[in-house]
Amino acid sequence: RLDREELCAQSDTCMLPFELLLSNPLQFFRVEVDLEDINDHSPVFPEERVTFDIPETSEPGSRFPLEEAQDLDIGSNTVQAYSISPETEYFTVSYGTGITGKKSLELVLEEPLDREKQAEMGFSVIAVDGGSPPRSGTTEINVVILDVNDNAPKFTQEEYIGKILENMPEGSVVLTVLANDPDAGVNGDITYQLSQAVGQGESAFVIDPISGEIKLTKPLDFEAAEHHELRVRARDGGGLSAICKVLVEVVDVNDNAPELVVSSFSSPLPENTVPGTVVALFMVRDRDSGANGKISCALQDQLFFSLRPAYKNYYELVTVSALDREETPQYILSVTAADAGSPPLTTTQTFTVDISDVNDNAPVFNQTSYTMYVRENNVPTVFVGAVSAADADVGLNAKVTYSLAAEQGPERPWCSCISVNSENGHVFVLRPLDYEHLRQTEVTVSASDAGSPPLRANVTVRLVVLDENDNAPLVLYPAQESSPASSELVPVSAEAGYLISKVVAVDADSGQNSWLSYHLLRATDPGLFSVGLQSGEVRLRRPVTERDSVKQKLLVLVRDNGKPPLSATAALSALLLKDFAAVRLPHSSPASEDQAASLTTYLIIALVFVSLLFLISTAVLVARKVCRRKELKAGHVLYAADTLQSGPADAAAAGTLPRAYCYEISLTTGSGNSEFRFLKPILPSLPPQHCAVGQGPEEEQDFPGVPVSTEDMAPDNAGALSAGQFSALPFN
Repeated sequence: RLDREELCAQSDTCMLPFELLLSNPLQFFRVEVDLEDINDHSPVFPEERVTFDIPETSEPGSRFPLEEAQDLDIGSNTVQAYSISPETEYFTVSYGTGITGKKSLELVLEEPLDREKQAEMGFSVIAVDGGSPPRSGTTEINVVILDVNDNAPKFTQEEYIGKILENMPEGSVVLTVLANDPDAGVNGDITYQLSQAVGQGESAFVIDPISGEIKLTKPLDFEAAEHHELRVRARDGGGLSAICKVLVEVVDVNDNAPELVVSSFSSPLPENTVPGTVVALFMVRDRDSGANGKISCALQDQLFFSLRPAYKNYYELVTVSALDREETPQYILSVTAADAGSPPLTTTQTFTVDISDVNDNAPVFNQTSYTMYVRENNVPTVFVGAVSAADADVGLNAKVTYSLAAEQGPERPWCSCISVNSENGHVFVLRPLDYEHLRQTEVTVSASDAGSPPLRANVTVRLVVLDENDNAPLVLYPAQESSPASSELVPVSAEAGYLISKVVAVDADSGQNSWLSYHLLRATDPGLFSVGLQSGEVRLRRPVTERDSVKQKLLVLVRDNGKPPLSATAALSALLLKDFAAVRLPHSSPASEDQAASLTTYLIIALVFVSLLFLISTAVLVARKVCRRKELKAGHVLYAADTLQSGPADAAAAGTLPRAYCYEISLTTGSGNSEFRFLKPILPSLPPQHCAVGQGPEEEQDFPGVPVSTEDMAPDNAGALSAGQFSALPFN
């Protein structure tokens, strides 16, 4: 409820200004409310009872001042007229404007007084305002008729004006009033009495009745009242009195710090808030006046936020640059409001702005790539390692889940043998692996957060299969499945160190597991032969004697270097002959020749049929090879061309062959996984007189013609082979 007298006191106009703030868009409107007065206050005299000591010698027309009634209303609602009740013939009331232009209230003596007739008289003075309906106030007047005292006190000033600082302590002297009375004796002794205007509450002043000093009873507050109006009555001993007005002006001091009133505040802010966003709107004010009430605002940290004046004493706290929660999750901003007083007073308001997370950071793996190892023949679902990714966001935006990326390039086909745990990134191998079929593979692991939309990162995981010694050596020569086994021909004139044959074996494993060693396990005459530990060459340990058996059988053990080692055996035989020409096939009898002639027709038919079948098979094989060329290139081969030694020197350096031998193995359509490749034997360039090889019809029937290296044979031995009888090495 509005009370005009409380808000504006005796001001002629009462305007209530305020600002109307509209948001979105931000607008200000100034509103002023003119508060009109109604007659809700009655006139009130400062004193309910006033006593006048009037000498009986007072002449008619004498005037006795009376304090006016105070009406808190204004205009026509204030005091308009005074009257006396009950009416008396001795006194009337006069209310008008004096010489100084101020209104005054006086009692006017109409008839001479006679103390002997009436020593005292009493009546009421009624003050009536101009409201509708009118209100009134009364004060009781008691007139005591005295003997002669014909001079009333007189103040040196009709109005006293004093100034005092609002922070002056209790007991400070404001000013001193002075009244004079020309009478002598008791009639000239003056005492002072203080009264305060109606509606100003408890008085903060006191007057010394003898000296007229007006002092403070409590500190003043400029913000509560800028001035105080007092009335001082001076009374002599004869009962005559005079009244003066005292106006005390309170001087403002800088005793009020600025106030900061927050109208709106937004927190938390998303970290993707655009620059220029209004975070807070507040108003500053200072109850002091003048320079003490001028306020300036400052923001301590203006790197990401700044202050922007909005309207009059309103300020906006706005963002000036992009925010990043991962760098600074919370901003504590201090706004300081300072006045222009001396010394200045300040007020600090703290704004705590929390930054809410936005999914703007993808997961980051702790490594650029991962390499994990597993031994072949592993148990299913074996743990081989873990990938780990971290997300700088928080909450769901930082929850990382792992999965295998579905898109694999043509050079990296999808591998179903690897699985990754979606929660912790543990990598498992789901099924046993075979080193000879799969030596390594790569998969792409994706880490995705739970944001909206989710962000992801990929990393390459390389799985390397470690070899186990799970493949026994495979003897390539001499062929163990041939029946009957071929025999190596050894001249009895051969010296020690003569190369009889060479056991050729391979191991599908790698590394130390594929290092092969050769040992003579059994022989008809163990002292006659020796086997190269690394080369597998079978040589004569000593020259052949007549006591040696013509047919010798040997069993060679081939063992790898694995733990535990695996082995295989190769059986071969040797014939000790004096002359290779003595080796002849049995002559055909006439009956067998007739039988062969009768079969000629069938053989021709069979030959034609086989030739046609061979051509068809060759065409099918070529087509199949062309179709499977890409598959064979991408497949896993035990010994691919790039895993073999590039030349004799590399083979010798590997430790498997002490000398430079190269072999070649051709694959058939049914070879399956036995895909080996060796180079052809390297034959030294010898003149014809040093090496003569003949292939007669008989040798072609018993020993398929295959080139043989004679680099280890002595010239005499090479000459012994010129008859055409020799043992060939079937490498193809």
